Amino acid sequence: MPLLSASIVAAGFLALCTHATKCPNSPGFRDQCLSLANNVVINGASSLSSEFVEANSTLFFPDADPSCGRTSQAVSVNLCRLTAQVATSSRSSIRLEVWLPEQWTGRFLSTGNGGLGGCVQYEDIEYAASLGFATVGTNNGHDGMSGQAFLHNPDIIEDFAYRALHTGVVLGKDISRAFYGKAHSKSYYLGCSTGGRQGFKEVQTFPEDFDGVVAGAPAFAFNNLTSWSCHFLPLTGPSGSASFIPLDMWPIIHQEVLNQCDALDGLVDGILEAPDLCNFDATTLVCVGGQTQGCLTQKQAETLRSIFSPLLDEEGSLVYPRLQPGAELTGAPQTYFTGQPFGAADWFRYVIFNDSAWDPFSLIPDDYVLSSHLNPFDIETWKGDLSAFKQRGGKLLHYHGLADGTISSDNSPRYYEHAAQEMGLTPQGLDEFYRLFRISGMGHCGGGPGAHAIGNQKGNSASLDPDENVLMAIVRWVEEGIAPDRVIGTAYVNGTASAGVDYKRAHCRWPYRNVYPGIGDPKDLNSWHCVLDKPLSGQAA
Repeated sequence: MPLLSASIVAAGFLALCTHATKCPNSPGFRDQCLSLANNVVINGASSLSSEFVEANSTLFFPDADPSCGRTSQAVSVNLCRLTAQVATSSRSSIRLEVWLPEQWTGRFLSTGNGGLGGCVQYEDIEYAASLGFATVGTNNGHDGMSGQAFLHNPDIIEDFAYRALHTGVVLGKDISRAFYGKAHSKSYYLGCSTGGRQGFKEVQTFPEDFDGVVAGAPAFAFNNLTSWSCHFLPLTGPSGSASFIPLDMWPIIHQEVLNQCDALDGLVDGILEAPDLCNFDATTLVCVGGQTQGCLTQKQAETLRSIFSPLLDEEGSLVYPRLQPGAELTGAPQTYFTGQPFGAADWFRYVIFNDSAWDPFSLIPDDYVLSSHLNPFDIETWKGDLSAFKQRGGKLLHYHGLADGTISSDNSPRYYEHAAQEMGLTPQGLDEFYRLFRISGMGHCGGGPGAHAIGNQKGNSASLDPDENVLMAIVRWVEEGIAPDRVIGTAYVNGTASAGVDYKRAHCRWPYRNVYPGIGDPKDLNSWHCVLDKPLSGQAA
């Protein structure tokens, strides 16, 4: 199927009214905004409208799909909001949001999506707009968190894989130019999870779209990730089966993980700085001497060993890395180990098998291979050669929480090493444009017991200092040439921002890891050191 967005753009997708073409008189920002929808023509668009949104007001979305959980959004700055439904084919379309702040910095930004959704992430759009970015977001080609819209409709799958976001970027830039009367100065991307994958897809396939990309916990290796996330159901079985681990055992399992691995970074504090070094032994949890409470049967211990082991296919080839130790109490049990199907099962049901009656309990290793081979629209997002992005001066900030209970943090260094091999670069070479930061104690895109507030979302931001905010860090890297050496995260007292700061910690860029040498206050970020387990090429130990 052709790149529809590219052919549309080449054909003149937008007929724009700019200041140079003498738009109707709009003496004020409000009036200019209200006339915007009448001065922009988007081929294939319907329901095109624009409205002025006043600072400190609340937008309501009465028609939003309930599964998105976004019925309203507080807005902190004056802005112009343009919305449209835009056809991407004869049987697919995207819902487009473009937010244009009155106090524009000249920057453009696109947000991403999450899961299999279908949900405009208004909170991310507002975050960027509040910082002066002309900001765009879409519903990724369908509404809601279900994958049901994919059934027998490759066009909607194509939107989800790449086209919705790329089309939104192209349109958003042109709308921004029409509204402000000049092109943006720099273009940025901010996304996590599916949004992280979308960011990497842009870097790999549309390197001209962005000058700077912040991609968190990326769902790349997408087909294999869905195999991994769905294999837990037949592995554990339903609640009550011999292989099922009761949910009340997971805090006990977590404590045993800490007993075995917490000291590896030099400090016993409930946070693993390098879970990749943790070789967890489940034997210590097996019931002995007639014990029946607070322990595992041999069958349950086998399940636990499989959870903490890489997923392999029938031939012994890697499908996807293990769930990293330390993530067993930050959402993984509630996501994967309930004995109920996970949302990603919809990918197999509606895309791989095109069968709404498909049973997630029936997943077998042959299905991993089938999904990987089908790879619709290269949704795997695993191309390692990022040369085109590098050559045009693009910068990529990649982060991943080490307590992520949804997407294994082991997969991010795996991609980094893949890119290094494909491009023939050492870490020093990659550092010129691509840096990976592992955020200890951070769950999936936020939360967790560690210093996880790094500015990747408005609700996960403690500061706008580029040293403490990944969005501002990518801006500084692109516009001033100052690359982030560390990302400083903030941990709050009892995990609550209103309770005040507990401590800050500087998270290291890969392949360094954080170590506390036993000297100084461990809550002082300067007491920690980024170390290498082996020297980089050309660098002394």
